[in-house]
Amino acid sequence: MNDRTAPFAQNPLLDFSDLPLFDAITPPLVAPAVDELLQQANVALEKVTAQDFPADWRSISLALDVPTERLSRAWGAVSHLNSVADTPELRAAYNEALPRVTEFWTRLGADERLYAKYKSMNPAQLTAEQARAHHNAMLGFVLGGADLQGKAKERFAWLQERQAELAQKFSENALDATDAFSLYATPEELDGVPDDVLQATAAAALAEGKEGHKLTLKMPCYLPVMQFAHSSPLREKLYRAYATRASDQAGGEAVKFDNAGIMGELLALRHEEARLLGYRHYADVSLVPKMAESPEQVIAFLRDLGHKARPHAEKDLADLRAFAAGQLGMPDPQAWDWPYIGEKLKEARYAFSEQEVKPYFTAPKVLAGLFQIVETLFEVAIRRDQAPVWNPGVEFYRIERRGPQGAELVGQFYLDPAARTGKRGGAWMDDVRARWLRPDTGSLQTPVAHLVCNFAEGVNGKPPLLTHDDVITLFHEFGHGLHHMLTQVNERDVSGISGVEWDAVELPSQFMENFCWEWDVLKHMTAHVDTGEPLPRALFEKMLAAKNYQSGLQTLRQVEFSLFDMLLHSQAEPPTSGDAILALQQEVRDEVAVLKPPAYSRTPHTFSHIFAGGYSAGYYSYKWAEVLSADAYAAFEEAAQQNGHSTLDVATGRRYRQAILEAGGSRPAMDSFKAFRGREPSIDALLRHQGMA
Repeated sequence: MNDRTAPFAQNPLLDFSDLPLFDAITPPLVAPAVDELLQQANVALEKVTAQDFPADWRSISLALDVPTERLSRAWGAVSHLNSVADTPELRAAYNEALPRVTEFWTRLGADERLYAKYKSMNPAQLTAEQARAHHNAMLGFVLGGADLQGKAKERFAWLQERQAELAQKFSENALDATDAFSLYATPEELDGVPDDVLQATAAAALAEGKEGHKLTLKMPCYLPVMQFAHSSPLREKLYRAYATRASDQAGGEAVKFDNAGIMGELLALRHEEARLLGYRHYADVSLVPKMAESPEQVIAFLRDLGHKARPHAEKDLADLRAFAAGQLGMPDPQAWDWPYIGEKLKEARYAFSEQEVKPYFTAPKVLAGLFQIVETLFEVAIRRDQAPVWNPGVEFYRIERRGPQGAELVGQFYLDPAARTGKRGGAWMDDVRARWLRPDTGSLQTPVAHLVCNFAEGVNGKPPLLTHDDVITLFHEFGHGLHHMLTQVNERDVSGISGVEWDAVELPSQFMENFCWEWDVLKHMTAHVDTGEPLPRALFEKMLAAKNYQSGLQTLRQVEFSLFDMLLHSQAEPPTSGDAILALQQEVRDEVAVLKPPAYSRTPHTFSHIFAGGYSAGYYSYKWAEVLSADAYAAFEEAAQQNGHSTLDVATGRRYRQAILEAGGSRPAMDSFKAFRGREPSIDALLRHQGMA
C-alpha cells in the first residue's frame, strides 16, 4: 500500500468515535492520517481568520478547536507509540510527519489574523474558565512569534521545526545508546545480586542462546547490580558504559550516538528564539508562563536550598567514607562504588536492605492499595475497563463517581508498567484527551491519561516485585493522572493539567508520594510474594528511620541539575560546544556538589528532561513544587493529629480535590494553593519531611 493512499475509512488514526485504536495503528497509516488532519485544520484556520468571521469565543472554538483537537489526539497517539513501542518503521513514519505537524502548530501560534481576533475579544464577557484560557492564549501568541514580521517570522518558524527535529534525535540517541549496550557476566561476577535480578538476567541471556547473565543499562538491571554486586570491576564496567552513553566517550560503534552537537545547536537556537522575541535569553522566555518571576529568583531559591542542604550532604559523605574505610576495606572509593557503599551502610545502620522489602511489594497488591487510597480520599471508584492496547502487558481502568443517577464516568487511564526494548526509560504521565464540553456535539468528553513506568517484569510465573522507590514512582505518576482526570473544568485548554504553570504541575504528583511513608496506608498494600504475609511493622519502622538517609546528598544532586539547567539557559551567550557545556557543568559542581564523578562522565548527553522533554530552564520545577506539595500534605498531617486517625482524612481530601485537582489550570496555581491552605506556601514542611529542619 502506498504510504499516502491508505483509505481514510480504514484508518484508525481518523476514528475519533471513542478511544484510540492502538492495536490497529501501523506506520503506513501515519502519513495519510496526518495529511488529512492537517488539511482539515488548515481549512479551519483560513475559515476563522477570514475578515467576516466573528471574533467570538464559541464560534472560534467550534470551527477551529474541533479539527485541531483531532490533530493533536491523532498525533498524540503516534507520539505515544513512538515512546513505548519504537520500531525502525514507526520511527521513520514519525520523523517524516514531525516537521509538517510542527510547522502547522508554529504557524497557528504565530498567525496575526487569529491573534487579532483574540485581541478584539472582551475577556469580561467570557466565563471565568474561558477568560483564563484567553489569557493563556494571548501569552501563547506573544511567545509563539505572532508579533514578529517578515523575515523574523520565517526564521522563528524554522527555529521551531529545527528544535523539534533535534529534540527527537536527542531522544533517539539516548534510547539507542542505552539499548545498544549489553554485557554478559558469570554467576561469580554477580555474587551479591538479588535472586529476582539473577533470574531475569539469566533468562535474557538464554533467550539469545548465550551462557551466563545478560546485563543492560536499563534501570531494573543497572541499579541493583550497582547496589549489590560485590565485584568492583564489574560495577566499573557498567558505570562507565552508563555515564558515557550518547557521548564521545562511548566505545566503538556507540560513538555514533554522541549528543554533544545536538545540545550545542539546541542551546544556540533557543537563545536565538529568545532574542527574536525581545528577551535576554531563553530562561526569560521559559519563565513567562510559570509561577517563578525571574531566573534570578530561581537561582537564589536553588542556592539557598543548596546552602541549607550542604552540611547534611557533607555529613552523609563523611559517614559513607568512614564506613567504606572501616567496614568494607575501601579507603579510596570510586564513583562506581558509592551506590554499593550506600546500600551496605544502610543495611548496617538500619538493619534492613531494599531486597528484604521488595518481596512484600507485589505489583497487584501495591496497585490495589493505591486504588484504595484514591477511592477513600477522593470519593471515587476505580474499575477495570476494556480498550485496544499496544502491548499485552498494558491495563486499562475507569474512574467513577457516585452521582444522582448512579455511577458517573469521571475519567479513564492506561497503565503500562514494564520495562522493555523499544520503550524509552523513566516514568511519565501523558494525556490522551482532555475533559471538554465539546462545542460540536454539546456533550461532555471525559479525560483519558497514560501512566507509564519501567519496572522489572515478574519471573517464573510470579507477579512483578517493586522496590519501595518503584512504589513512590507509581504514586507520583498517579498523582499527575488524578490532576488530569479529576478535573471539573469544561474548557479544554485549562482543564486537568492543561494551563497549569509548569513549576506547579508537580504538586499533585509529589503530594501522592507522601502516602508511601504512612503505616496505615502501607500495611494494606503489601503481601509477601511467597507467604502472603503483610510487611512487618518492625521492618517498616526501619524503612522510616532510613527515609531521609542521604537526603542531603540527594537534595544537592537535584540542586546541581536544576542550577546547571537554569545557568545553561540564562547566559548572555550560551555554550554551544560539548566542551563549553561540560565546563559550565563543572563550575556548578564545584559550587554545589560534595561528590564529583570522573572526568569521562557525560551526564548532560542523556539529560532528556531539558534537551528533549520540555523542562528546559524548568528543571527547578521539581524542587519548587516540592515546597508546595510538602506544605499541602502537612494539612493532612494536621488533620490526623486533630482527629487521632490516619492521614486519609476524607474532609481534607475533599477540600484538596476541590481546590487543586478539580480546578486544574482554570486559575493561577497560587490561587488554588491558597484556596486549599488559606495562605501562601512555606518551605518549613519540606525541610521537616527531609530531616533538614
